Amino acid sequence: MAGQPDESGLMYTSYVFAPPPRITVAVRDSADRFPVRRIYCIGRNYADHVREMGGDPVRDPPIFFSKPADALVAEGSAVPYPPQTADLHHEVELVVALHRGGADIAADQALHHVFGYAVGNDLTRRDLQHAARKSGQPWDMAKGFDASAQMSRITPAERFPQPSAASIWLAVNGEERQRSTLDQMIWSVPDLIATLSGLVTLSPGDLIFTGTPHGVGPLLPGDVVTAGIEGLDPLEFRIAPGS
Repeated sequence: MAGQPDESGLMYTSYVFAPPPRITVAVRDSADRFPVRRIYCIGRNYADHVREMGGDPVRDPPIFFSKPADALVAEGSAVPYPPQTADLHHEVELVVALHRGGADIAADQALHHVFGYAVGNDLTRRDLQHAARKSGQPWDMAKGFDASAQMSRITPAERFPQPSAASIWLAVNGEERQRSTLDQMIWSVPDLIATLSGLVTLSPGDLIFTGTPHGVGPLLPGDVVTAGIEGLDPLEFRIAPGS
């Protein structure tokens, strides 16, 4: 393939195959799209969900894990039921989209790095997660599989002030399963950004899935999932039969 510039602007003579397309997310009331670099996720960030999963919110602090950027699918997608699981679970979450990066970001400066917010869902192969946790292995194949992250359009931060008591919910086939408020998070958005930036250098394009409240449960082919956070665009997707 003839010379094309990479993201740094350097010119390459050719690639051995066509580069994959850039992963982007729609932005509310804009033709511009948000380019995604990495997806960071947090587990155990609502005390009721920690207890639901058999943990102790005092002794078990929130933890970070990742999903690949190309695991992301847009609102309205049909998501194939993934292989190697009989226990696929939904997890509705607030997603934070960053337009500024940095390391060791102070909590009182963290919101200056936020471009906007969205409704997300962290699909989880729960049986694989339980098996990995029992054997002390990583969660990668339980969390980072194909099409494992769904996300609504991003609402710019100026239209969604720092979340406080906004409600968060998820329903399957019209039946509500999850409901809580964002002020029930153990770590707030500024705390998450500050703590994560002490572990890795954050960059524009990073997404942070901030954890799920209680009520997680199984999904089956044919299920229609609707989810929302007060003040943000809603999320809907369907579970399709596996390939």
